[in-house]
Amino acid sequence: MNIEFKIKPFEALSTQELYEVLKLRIEVFVVEQNCIYQDIDGKDSKAIHVLGYYNGDLAAYCRIFDAGYYFDEASIGRVIVSPKYRDKKFGHDLMKVGIQAVEDNFNKKQITISAQMYLQKFYESHGFVKTSEMYLEDDIPHIQMKIQ
Repeated sequence: MNIEFKIKPFEALSTQELYEVLKLRIEVFVVEQNCIYQDIDGKDSKAIHVLGYYNGDLAAYCRIFDAGYYFDEASIGRVIVSPKYRDKKFGHDLMKVGIQAVEDNFNKKQITISAQMYLQKFYESHGFVKTSEMYLEDDIPHIQMKIQ
């Protein structure tokens, strides 16, 4: 069985979907990465959410923004794959769907991301190029990357 994606604006998320998204984001970004930060940042209502389900379980997620909201270009953020599904390489499916969702929803091809530095090669495999030196975001090394 393959991963199945739902792409929804914030208002269209069910309470259950929102709960699953926040639970997964906290599981990975706060607990697994041992990073105390405000995940619920007030930006979700401006995003379009990409949810990837495998056997009815939220396995992958990201959120996308139009140009000018997060960066000058459109952006993809909160890219995440559940630890129990990382062996299935769903991150690649997620990025392909996320990039296409930016084009479909915002009619944009240029995308900027703030990437955790250890994932540079992963993002490069999807056409992103490094455009900044390393910087700390929530005490985690990041780099800015772009698809031109």
